[in-house]
Amino acid sequence: MTKKEIMAVLEEKQLTDIIELIEDAEAGELEELELVESLGLLMDETLNREVIQLLESLGVTIIYVKEEDFEDEDENED
Repeated sequence: MTKKEIMAVLEEKQLTDIIELIEDAEAGELEELELVESLGLLMDETLNREVIQLLESLGVTIIYVKEEDFEDEDENED
């Protein structure tokens, strides 16, 4: 998918948070993004993969954290 196609799908699905991430990446305001690998960004696996590839092509480093690590952080905040 091209960036234009990805953005059109995101707009159609009203995924404004993801659109904002891409816009931040384009503006150089997003350098790293932490993701729980088993969850990703989107429920749609194909679109998720395309968005992650787009973000990486825009210079964003994707840092995968394990779900357990994420849960440990939540416990420490309480």
